[in-house]
Amino acid sequence: MSLALVRARAVDGLAAPEVMVEVHLANGLPTFSLVGLPDTEVREARDRVRAAITTSCFEFPARRITVNLAPADLPKEGGRFDLAIALGILVASGQVQGARLDEYEFCGELSLDGSLRGVRGVLAAALAAGRARRNLVVAADNAHEAALARTVCVRPAAGLLAVCAHLNGHEELPLQARPPAQAGEGENGPDLADVRGQLQARRALEVAAAGGHSLLLFGPPGTGKSMLAQRLPGLLPAMDEAEALEVAALHSLDGEFDPGDWGRRPFRFPHHSASSAAIVGGGASPRPGEISLSHHGVLFLDELPEFDRRVLEALREPLETGVVTVARARRKAIFPARFQLVAAMNPCPCGYAGHPRRPCRCTPDQISRYRGRLSGPLLDRIDLMIEVPAPTHDELVGAVPGETTAVVRARVAQARARQQQRQGVANARLEAAAVEAYCMPDSAAANLLREAMMRLNLSARAYHRVLRVARTLADLAGVERPSAAHVAEAIQYRRGFEERRRTGA
Repeated sequence: MSLALVRARAVDGLAAPEVMVEVHLANGLPTFSLVGLPDTEVREARDRVRAAITTSCFEFPARRITVNLAPADLPKEGGRFDLAIALGILVASGQVQGARLDEYEFCGELSLDGSLRGVRGVLAAALAAGRARRNLVVAADNAHEAALARTVCVRPAAGLLAVCAHLNGHEELPLQARPPAQAGEGENGPDLADVRGQLQARRALEVAAAGGHSLLLFGPPGTGKSMLAQRLPGLLPAMDEAEALEVAALHSLDGEFDPGDWGRRPFRFPHHSASSAAIVGGGASPRPGEISLSHHGVLFLDELPEFDRRVLEALREPLETGVVTVARARRKAIFPARFQLVAAMNPCPCGYAGHPRRPCRCTPDQISRYRGRLSGPLLDRIDLMIEVPAPTHDELVGAVPGETTAVVRARVAQARARQQQRQGVANARLEAAAVEAYCMPDSAAANLLREAMMRLNLSARAYHRVLRVARTLADLAGVERPSAAHVAEAIQYRRGFEERRRTGA
């Protein structure tokens, strides 16, 4: 048999399109041609495959070898096709039986000694193989990750010899055991009780967790803004299996998957010097950025005004849509980005504007330029803006510890359950029509909101966000309809920051 067909999977965002590795042997001068839009890493497979075949005690055929990676218009990258190419050559040359090839898909990079190395993006390939009802052969390093798919039979292999022995019927590859059901999260994270004082900020953190709202913390250095942000993932309800798979698949694409993080909500905190590609995603072969790696979790941007303006403006669409599209000249990748934004900033460049005990050294013009780095459209997309003032000595030393993460998480879970039962999504994700249906307050609250819109010059987007926050406050209180008290509290979460921006205080 001079022709062999072996199935593999490419990487294209969270999708893993099927690639048919077609290997043809013909008479003529010995050559090894690899076609099908391969990148440099794929073209280098010729040398890896040749060495792996010979060191595994097989004969590398001295014939004209043509390997086609179909479809030809899909870019191929990485060493993930090495195993499939080597098997195709061995089957086409009659050294390995090909009767069972249709039952399997293969994913793995070959070492020169024939052993298999893991590759990134295996979980997406496993999910696709499960939908196609085929077994997936992977390197042992990727076996635990691939088994998370549950719908696919994963067979880990140490190297090329083990895979060939399996296809020849000499020794079966083992089946990877499926991992146990996902456990709850947050129990081992930092506890909210560690934060002393800051009752208003703790309340805002609970509201943000209950409704999935974005949050901006502003105040002098050292007041606990980062501590509060780090405790938000522990307040969020546990992910279901579909959400956990999405998160794991995204981290697998970036080569960051850790089995110990299975079922935990991500918490990402990029440095303010990060580029737009690092935050949004990009590259010649598009990879997910920080906003996608924060999917179903928290993206914490400390020192918010220090980020590049283009980076901050790139957050606007993902905050609204929950997806990000990375477009390149030859391809386009779509990544989910349903993250919860938490940002922190100082009130001025020196950090001490409005501090009761330390004087500010900044001029009004410096303060205005510093705060002006945040555009109105971006701030419009942040639901809660809360000041975190400098704590007093008594608050730090003598204050009674506040509620623990477990206590607050229980209230958050009840509020989220009400939202799921009523509308099927968190309040922060409600569309405009759904806001009108589920978030409209009573008449007294409606009058209060009308007056606030005029005094604070709230945009239509900010108006809807106030209503969403009021709906979350009502859910935490266990009432059916937002009242004037809920609307007043929701307005207060925007009022302080907006007034300070206008007055420069």
